[in-house]
Amino acid sequence: MSEPNAAHWDGRRTVVTGGAGFLGRFVVRRLQALGADVSVPLSAEYDLRDADAFRAAVEGADTVIHLAARVGGIGFNRRNPAPLVYDNLAMTTNVFEQSRLAGVKKLVSACTVCAYPKVLATPFSEDDLWNGYPEETNAPYGLAKKMMLVLSDAYRRQYGFDSVVPIVANLYGPEDNFDLEDSHVIAAMIRKYVEARDHGGQVELWGTGSPSREFLYVDDAARALLLAAERLQTSDAINVGTGIETKIRDLASLIEELTGFTGETVWDPSRPDGQPTRFLDVSRARELFGFEAKVQLRDGLRETIASFEEAAQRA
Repeated sequence: MSEPNAAHWDGRRTVVTGGAGFLGRFVVRRLQALGADVSVPLSAEYDLRDADAFRAAVEGADTVIHLAARVGGIGFNRRNPAPLVYDNLAMTTNVFEQSRLAGVKKLVSACTVCAYPKVLATPFSEDDLWNGYPEETNAPYGLAKKMMLVLSDAYRRQYGFDSVVPIVANLYGPEDNFDLEDSHVIAAMIRKYVEARDHGGQVELWGTGSPSREFLYVDDAARALLLAAERLQTSDAINVGTGIETKIRDLASLIEELTGFTGETVWDPSRPDGQPTRFLDVSRARELFGFEAKVQLRDGLRETIASFEEAAQRA
């Protein structure tokens, strides 16, 4: 399995937008370990929806890794469709234009699996990305991020601007956001099972448990983005994930086992399931820049549960 090349990153001026976020922290740590000169524009100082602020954030960079996003789980998406599309679309347009104007040599702009159509044969192939509309609760976010692919292709053809847009599977791992209001499925489940184990009661989960997802460990994703920066030379969509399908009900059973919860799990079918099935064909990432996921789901979940328990003890 390929690893990033320290010689490529040593001293390289690299800006990571969203570098204080979940995936961003793992990307920054890897870059620092490789000797890169890393800067992280914080939202308190740089409103990346503003073109001038974005330009100031990336000025002088050789490489930009764009991870900043307005993002959340199904509940957050249902409550905030307008900010999701506006904020993400504004950042999407700014990152390409302002990086180009600033003379950035390589842009890696991370896209989301939510960009795929709602109903699609699995595993999802990059060739089918435009063959339908995304799942409705994800659409404002997914479509805003999907425009990265249009911009990457257009800017490569118009200006020769070197950018790549990997499509990243659902992430999980230590230091995730475990807030039940806007967390993703694994973080929310872990919190519910640990708290029910420690304080009693049943675990209530959204939907039927019948949909499936693909889950990529966060540090695997960070490694993939650095490999893409080094080796990927196309604006075509490229999937980044494990290629392994997991039913939500099976995920719940695994987290129940790993947390030691012995109570009852109750599913609420009045709550939305989201997209019925979602996992990726990841062969192109392996072929084009040598990425394969390392961390198995059981091992990654064990690390994530330990991270949540340690944080809860400190609180």
